[in-house]
Amino acid sequence: MSQGPLMPKATAVWLVENTSLSFDQIADFCKLHPLEVKGIADGEVATGIKGLDPITTGQLTREEIEKAQNDPNYRLKMAETRVKLPEQKRIKKGPRYTPVSRRHDRPNAILWLVRNHPELKDAQIMRLVGTTKTTIQQVRDRTHWNSASLSPMDPVTLGLCSQIDLDFEVQRAAKDRPHAVVSHEGGGTLMPAEISTAEPEREEPFADMSRPKPAKEEEIDVNSVFAKLKQLKRSDDEDEE
Repeated sequence: MSQGPLMPKATAVWLVENTSLSFDQIADFCKLHPLEVKGIADGEVATGIKGLDPITTGQLTREEIEKAQNDPNYRLKMAETRVKLPEQKRIKKGPRYTPVSRRHDRPNAILWLVRNHPELKDAQIMRLVGTTKTTIQQVRDRTHWNSASLSPMDPVTLGLCSQIDLDFEVQRAAKDRPHAVVSHEGGGTLMPAEISTAEPEREEPFADMSRPKPAKEEEIDVNSVFAKLKQLKRSDDEDEE
């Protein structure tokens, strides 16, 4: 897909007003919708925009416009620029510059980073604070010449780095950290919701004495039952006599 003109709507306004090109040809060259070009011609779109001559700006030639006016199916092509810009070389970023007034705060910032973000590597701390590896090691080992007076301070608050840079380095260090391997052998499992959300049972240390005790059921003796039945049978026989 070819690149459109520098100011597409202003160029379309000029082409609508000064040429007999079709809406499709102008829309294709300016990378606009044909209905938008029709709106420009009707005065409904791009009102107040001054037309930009693409011939003066070197984006089109008169021969290209005349060729497109004679052939409705022809599509305009951008004119090749005569000015060749040199390729920009990527400049490698050097160490972060720290103002002189903030340089004495760098050991405090290093101490803060070492304590609060131990996952950061020395190279990352160097990028954030603009210090050297020797100074970082001295702060870690408490061999810095001013170790007794150092106090951890946030480098963002001190103005040594931005919060975006700090978050980026912390997230980058977290990605490089190896993932912990979870062992499933003998590992704990989650309790079911019925058990975890159930109300705990209350232990009553004292029994409720107001409730009547259930009576013990007497054990049934088979011999006594048959003896009673025999007595009842004898009494019935005597009554019949």
